[in-house]
Amino acid sequence: MPTAKSSASPISRVNDFVVRFANVNGSGSASANEMFARAIMRMGVPVAPRNIFPSNIQGLPTWYEVRVTEASHLGARGGSDLMVAMNPQTFDKDIASIEPGGYLFYDSTKELPASKFRADITVIGMPLTAICNREYTDPRQRQLFKNIIYIGALSALLDMDMTALEKLIGEQYKGKEKLIEPNLKALNIGRDYAILNLQCPIGLRVRKADKVGDRIFIEGNAAAALGAVYGGATVCAWYPITPSSGLADAFTKYCEKLRIDPETKKAKYAIVQAEDELASIGMVIGASWNGARAFTATSGPGISLMQEFIGLAYFAEIPAVIFDVQRAGPSTGMPTRTQQCDIISCAYASHGDTKHVLLFPENPAEAFEFGAIAFDLADRLQTPIFVMLDLDIGMNHHLSRPLVWDDARKFDRGKVMTAEELEAGKDFGRYLDVDGDGIPYRTYPGTHPTKGSFFTRGTSRDRYAKYTEEGAPYVDNMQRLVRKFDTAKDLVPRPLQSNSVNQTKYGVIYFGSTSPAMDEAIHMIESRGHTLDRMRLRAFPFHSSVNSFVADHDFVFVVEQNRDAQLRSLIVNECGIDPVRLVPILHYDGTPITARFIAKAIGDHLDQLKVTPLKVNS
Repeated sequence: MPTAKSSASPISRVNDFVVRFANVNGSGSASANEMFARAIMRMGVPVAPRNIFPSNIQGLPTWYEVRVTEASHLGARGGSDLMVAMNPQTFDKDIASIEPGGYLFYDSTKELPASKFRADITVIGMPLTAICNREYTDPRQRQLFKNIIYIGALSALLDMDMTALEKLIGEQYKGKEKLIEPNLKALNIGRDYAILNLQCPIGLRVRKADKVGDRIFIEGNAAAALGAVYGGATVCAWYPITPSSGLADAFTKYCEKLRIDPETKKAKYAIVQAEDELASIGMVIGASWNGARAFTATSGPGISLMQEFIGLAYFAEIPAVIFDVQRAGPSTGMPTRTQQCDIISCAYASHGDTKHVLLFPENPAEAFEFGAIAFDLADRLQTPIFVMLDLDIGMNHHLSRPLVWDDARKFDRGKVMTAEELEAGKDFGRYLDVDGDGIPYRTYPGTHPTKGSFFTRGTSRDRYAKYTEEGAPYVDNMQRLVRKFDTAKDLVPRPLQSNSVNQTKYGVIYFGSTSPAMDEAIHMIESRGHTLDRMRLRAFPFHSSVNSFVADHDFVFVVEQNRDAQLRSLIVNECGIDPVRLVPILHYDGTPITARFIAKAIGDHLDQLKVTPLKVNS
């Protein structure tokens, strides 16, 4: 029998389930699985796909998860309702992850013993290999079209609109028309077999809706790269490293379209693949010192290698933008897994007393916005700015609100003294604080033939950039840098606070890619009878409202994706808060944090805080 019924009640849901594909890296499955996700989105149903892949080139297991969510819960949920098991290596593990009452779709060409299956799931077998061997003689075609055939079968099992898939194939192979017909044929082979031989549809169904609206489907790295273009960046120096390479690649693509002189056709940008990460940040600093807007894209290991130059940019006060697409560490760690584990290393990067501005976008839309404003902040504050993405945001497609730009917006170049001001006799001291905000004036090279020049150095100097190792000028300079950091608190994006309808003694702080799961988890927590006020941090240094939020609650949970509670440590260190009042909720296995994990972790804590009064017998 191609279909074995479950001893448990099969899951029955419309537009609310998780499909997980288990494949082998290098099998060509990625494009087919993404097409499946896009087809559902074309039916007006929001999706939240995530690609989980190994760091090798070929042969190891890879998974692609598609959350179908009409309610627009775009964080990872956890578990799978339908497992498309195409990898014998992970078959047992994949079956174990299926929810009770869920479905298993697998290649039944080779008969498997009953012991390989679970009694509480519905098993759907289809002889995919046998079908491909019958239809195709070329080994590579057999492998590639197998992916399209199972997508066709899923379209019947889930009652999907075939038109959406057919249009996507036409779009994908536009310009390669000879590939369209074979792919359409493979799609229909799978669909026809399923209709004739399997029980279609199953309990999971995709029904047309109108819930996508004007949202777009985009990777965070691409959005951040476009933000850099709109933010005025003309120089990118980088060294390839997962998961940030896509950001530099996207910047290249956008520059080729948007940074070409319309008359001369010459490039108005410079993109340099440096010999290593230290060289790349050095190039950024050099370009920025000359007045260009420059950035690098890297990950945790790259941040480690950039430390010395980051300290130079901080102390010499040179603008620079660093996109850190975080991955699991330390060392090589898990290079294709996600974490939020570079918070401390970036906040205090380099030796000595340093503090850096960090921006925490939650999705591609904010990656675009923060990617643009980072350059204004770098110029305004004359310091490195870190945009803290992670693999989950950067390398996955997200359903995002449209990227919006105000064409009337002007770049904020900060305090730049002009030749006219110098000629008029205005006092220029490169490290002179004339406004009390800690930010001095600077000049661009060549501003004036005789005035406004200074020596840029990483050694101690006085307010007029004159070298000195005397203690008083050093302390004066370091205290001014603290004032500048305090000024930054009112320039960076402020936290967003959402209070519960009912008054509560408990709150939660979260940031970045944790946000979609947290937004969903709050409803799950409320269903357990608990209420929480929420604050999403969007930048460091922390605004004064963070202190107020913690002060207003007995306990505040801090949700983050690392082992050592790095954001919590930063709050304790910078805000002077008793660490007992901040309860860490930590997830760091390399997979995106889920709403289920957050709700259980916080719910269990809150359950323990409930006190049932003792009854006193009279």
